[in-house]
Amino acid sequence: MDDRALRRGVLLTVAYQGGPFAGFAHQPDQRTVAGELLSAIRSVDASVEEIRGASRTDAGVHARAQRVAFDAHAPIPAKGWTLGLNRVLPASIAVVRAATAPSGFTPRFACRGKLYSYRVLDDSVRDPFLEGLVWRVQGVVHAEGLARMRAEAAALVGTHDFAAFRSSADERINTTRTLRRCDVTPDPGRPGLVRIDVEGDAFLHNMVRILVGTLVDVARGRLEPGACRLALASKQRSQLGMTAPPDGLTLERVDLNDDGVDPWPASCASPEGAS
Repeated sequence: MDDRALRRGVLLTVAYQGGPFAGFAHQPDQRTVAGELLSAIRSVDASVEEIRGASRTDAGVHARAQRVAFDAHAPIPAKGWTLGLNRVLPASIAVVRAATAPSGFTPRFACRGKLYSYRVLDDSVRDPFLEGLVWRVQGVVHAEGLARMRAEAAALVGTHDFAAFRSSADERINTTRTLRRCDVTPDPGRPGLVRIDVEGDAFLHNMVRILVGTLVDVARGRLEPGACRLALASKQRSQLGMTAPPDGLTLERVDLNDDGVDPWPASCASPEGAS
């Protein structure tokens, strides 16, 4: 019998703080989220050959709901994977939900959308409770600055060619993407803290960080208003602002066409109301 026929698909929802890692994807001689996960999974079932993530988050980028699938021989229920892996994973990584899935299921190919958030803190003094989780920059959170950021963000919603909003390492030919929303919202409980939510069907490399860097540069007067519209038309990266650092970026949600069955915990829906 084909060995693959004996394997069971498992789909995890994983949260992590990205600071200690060189990104999600496996890299030789580097500590990565995927490396830590695979090591933990193999401590439960040594037959697992690989894991398949939905997003290759960069070094320092965080996640509340990364989706990771793998195939296992061991007949372990979803609850067993959740509890068992959390016993051996480092404190900066947690499995928040597990489900059965078809053998060979690949989250990246089933992805129909993602939600990222970015947090900017306008403060001259660092906040130890937010350190490593925000970009601290001054001169942004004021009435005029917020209005400028919202105007730039509104220009990006819809289907556009985002060729200007990618790093030089991204060589993909198709650069058209659809943003469903791009919201700029001050935190009512923390003066100076702003959250930028960006939801879309797919993203280019560093797209959200370039977007945020541009909004911030327009807010603090380093770029003229309308920079995003100009760059969408020209497709020139040079018309946009800096690439924001990874610290403030979090992958909040990955929406999949097939969300698996038999989830545990059953009441633990993905953040922001996803199923």
